[in-house]
Amino acid sequence: MTDLFTAPPDAQAGLPSNASRPRGRKSRNAAIRRRQRRRRRGRSVVVLLVCLGLVSGAGWFLWEQRDSLLSFDSALAAKDYPGPGNDEVKVEILAGATGEEMAEALRKAGVVASDDAFIKAFDENPDSARIRPGTRELLTEMKASDAVALLATNEMAHLDVTIPEGLTVAQTVEQLSSVSGIPAEEFEKALDKPRSIGLPAQADGNAEGWLYPFTYAVDPEQDTAAGVLQEMVAATVRELDERDIAPGDRQEVLVKASLVEREGRIAADRPMIARAIENRLADGMKLQIDASLAYGLGKSGLDLTNADKGADTPFNLEQHLGLPPAPIANPSEESIDAVLAPTPGDWKFWVAVNLDTGETKFSETFAEHQGYVAELREWQEANGG
Repeated sequence: MTDLFTAPPDAQAGLPSNASRPRGRKSRNAAIRRRQRRRRRGRSVVVLLVCLGLVSGAGWFLWEQRDSLLSFDSALAAKDYPGPGNDEVKVEILAGATGEEMAEALRKAGVVASDDAFIKAFDENPDSARIRPGTRELLTEMKASDAVALLATNEMAHLDVTIPEGLTVAQTVEQLSSVSGIPAEEFEKALDKPRSIGLPAQADGNAEGWLYPFTYAVDPEQDTAAGVLQEMVAATVRELDERDIAPGDRQEVLVKASLVEREGRIAADRPMIARAIENRLADGMKLQIDASLAYGLGKSGLDLTNADKGADTPFNLEQHLGLPPAPIANPSEESIDAVLAPTPGDWKFWVAVNLDTGETKFSETFAEHQGYVAELREWQEANGG
């Protein structure tokens, strides 16, 4: 009977029974690994060669296109028109505008191709610091350096001169002259001839309060001082006429409005101040308005002293009953309207208790008023003023 057995694995694979299996497996694995390494090295060489080819090709392309690329980069940095320009265009240069702000205005108007080109030309031109505000006539598609040079000549369509509310005639003349370049002496000569500027008879030759606060377009090459002042007076007359103020009442309205203008920093307080003025006048009380005294002395209201209250001037409302003889400033529309429609109320006193914010408190009695004056003194002590 034949013995049954299970053949060794090698025998089953057709190998001699005495063959060492571990040694045969290692040999086959090593051969496989060597073939894999050769294939990987071959692939690596191919990849390296391809990469070197791509890099070389890219480098050759960039070298060949270097001029175009540099030109493109330069165009992005400071794109500029060749000039000299095409159509006329007006551009407003605002007061205090920086080179960057001018560049933006000119680019939006189509004058220069880019902000960078203008700013570069602005920085390189020493005359750029002389550029003044106003509406200027330029051309579309100008070379940036040409635009800067033209602006520096200060040849313009007109200058914008802003006259704020509350200025005196002297302050208005200073503002007009400094911005327009028209000598202050020419404005003063025109003021000495009231009829030349259209000043109404009820002003009695004094333009104070009649130079309407507004922004005026002034052409220094064509406009005269008398012409500018005439336009301002006409604007005041127009505002008064639109409110149906009779010619005989114009001066009184302007006087009261000028007091309200200088006393009321907060718009909501102005109709209340106007009412307090009316209540005082109706009761025969002195107005005692410091702003009028300061005007008469030619000094700031913050510089007044107790000794000033005895000053001999018709604008001293501590001493004189009623209104001052003339306006003390150019009043705004809001102050004129406050005089025409004062807030209903019985208060006769007012005082600013915070000189920074202009907060003002109103009272009907002197005792209550004194309490608010004490509050002001406390604020001044705490704030060094």
